[in-house]
Amino acid sequence: MTTRMARAFDPRRAGPGDELAELTGWVWDAEPRSVPAAPAARPIGPVALTILGLGGLAAVALVAGFLAFVAALDRSERVPQGRADGIVALTGGAQRIGDAIDLLAGGYGRRLLITGVNERTSRDEIARLNQTQRHWIDCCVDLDYRARNTIGNAIETRRWMRHNRFSTVAVVTSNYHMPRTLIELDHALQGGDRIVPHPVIAEGFDGADWWHSPSATKLLASEYLKFLVAWVRTRFETDPESSRVAILIGRGKPVKAPVRMVAEPLLRDLR
Repeated sequence: MTTRMARAFDPRRAGPGDELAELTGWVWDAEPRSVPAAPAARPIGPVALTILGLGGLAAVALVAGFLAFVAALDRSERVPQGRADGIVALTGGAQRIGDAIDLLAGGYGRRLLITGVNERTSRDEIARLNQTQRHWIDCCVDLDYRARNTIGNAIETRRWMRHNRFSTVAVVTSNYHMPRTLIELDHALQGGDRIVPHPVIAEGFDGADWWHSPSATKLLASEYLKFLVAWVRTRFETDPESSRVAILIGRGKPVKAPVRMVAEPLLRDLR
């Protein structure tokens, strides 16, 4: 960069184009001006390097954990090994309800709890969607309208099991939802009851080819993060029913709608 400085006109140093300078008596010279050098970059300190290193390790651990989470999901449905006292189906897909009623009809449990039912969904509507299983819906299915999320599902399952004096339960939910469900149930039951998982493989969901589907990737990533939150939360709280964090996640305490139960099934119907 240059700057122009004024000096008195000297005819001996006149050059082409200095006619105006001769008239005014002044001429402008261009003189170089030094540009200050940019300050040298400050080296990264040991604290910053440690933070960056820990952040990188955390990112690697998070990605590795996600891949392990996806790899551990069931790729096919399997029949439960042995009978359970009761069966619990978590709402979120019609296929879950259908599979749970099939297990009930097959003698894998004495009663079925459908937890997290929408308040506008009636027993008749469930029967209409599963017309061949009307008998089982009328005699042996209980509907829970209180649970709003997986934490509530676990709490209502515990209440239902205590009410019926059950010690084993078969759990029916989607395969990607099963890990978080087992954490919540094990926490609510305090490890004193046996849980038999029955994962449902949703139609159109390919867990082996998830990276080719943005919607499947988003679903699995979201469920993985929820799984991590549930795992951490259950390490610090003693009872989900009195947990402030659980109430915050559930956006308030459960509504006071009762679990709608019907008469106990005849034992001969299950033999």
